[in-house]
Amino acid sequence: MRKMKANSLADLVKMAERLHHSPAIKKSVRLDERIRIARELHDTLLQTFLSALMQLGAAVDAVPEKSPMKLRLDQVLQVMRRGIEEGRNTIQGLRSSDSATRDLLIELSGIERELSCRPDIDFHVNVVGRQQPLNAPIQEEIYRIGREALLNAFCHSRAKRIEFELEYADRELQMRVRDDGIGISSQVLRDGRKGHWGLAGMQERAARIGGLLKISSSPSNGTEVRLSIPSGIAFRLSTIESRR
Repeated sequence: MRKMKANSLADLVKMAERLHHSPAIKKSVRLDERIRIARELHDTLLQTFLSALMQLGAAVDAVPEKSPMKLRLDQVLQVMRRGIEEGRNTIQGLRSSDSATRDLLIELSGIERELSCRPDIDFHVNVVGRQQPLNAPIQEEIYRIGREALLNAFCHSRAKRIEFELEYADRELQMRVRDDGIGISSQVLRDGRKGHWGLAGMQERAARIGGLLKISSSPSNGTEVRLSIPSGIAFRLSTIESRR
């Protein structure tokens, strides 16, 4: 009788282990964790930005219409509204099992309009090859990496010219962001800026999706950020099969 109980207990343990490692259970656990993170982001960071937006809006309303600061403050409000909207979209993506797709070209080329406080920059956008539909989770990570690279170029490089390029090739997708600015020091490239996680986050996102991120920089040549992702990862399966 004791042996039968022991066997039954062992069978139950094995069954529990199989359930724990099953794809359905893993997917459910990941979704639960994403929902928890989304809830925390909504209740902390997003609410803080909303409060700051309301207070800044009230302050801007008190600025005279003819004040030279009025336009600059209105631009700041637009950037904050866009950031809050992106935060909402990110939270919605975390709470659902499927991420919304983006048009990378439209979204990333729009960074120039978002940062209209730098109208002196010569910004060029280029697409090489025929645009292909991308896997939604991969596309989201590419967008985040590209956005970080472009924000760094616009805000910190002191560049006169910035280039953004997407290349759709048979074997891979490449994204390049180049500028002719002051470059990034070798120490910052190696260790990052203290208290800033942009460069490290870009590397982590690239590694997470099976991509390769290379950042080259010098004071004389500016900075180039190059992201390469194999076509089997980046492009939707139906697209790859139709090209064979």
